Amino acid sequence: MSKKKQKDNEKEYPNMNELGNGGRIYWKEIEAGDNSGKKARYEKTVDKDEQTISFVQKIFDKHGNLLEIHEKFPIDKGHKIIILL
Repeated sequence: MSKKKQKDNEKEYPNMNELGNGGRIYWKEIEAGDNSGKKARYEKTVDKDEQTISFVQKIFDKHGNLLEIHEKFPIDKGHKIIILL
């Protein structure tokens, strides 16, 4: 495991969940600057060696409902709108 990569990830992402396979999911939330109450959550999943497996942006409304997902890595799939019923 790369201790430098781990330390860098821990510095950039204040939250982390351990995965059973030795990997981790790092995440942080940022509030929208337009007073809408929306939040963006950035999730970075790494393997046991701190190599990035995926990077995803999730957008939530002010009530915490998931509105859209943007898978950015390993392939940028663009935004996927979630339909709320």
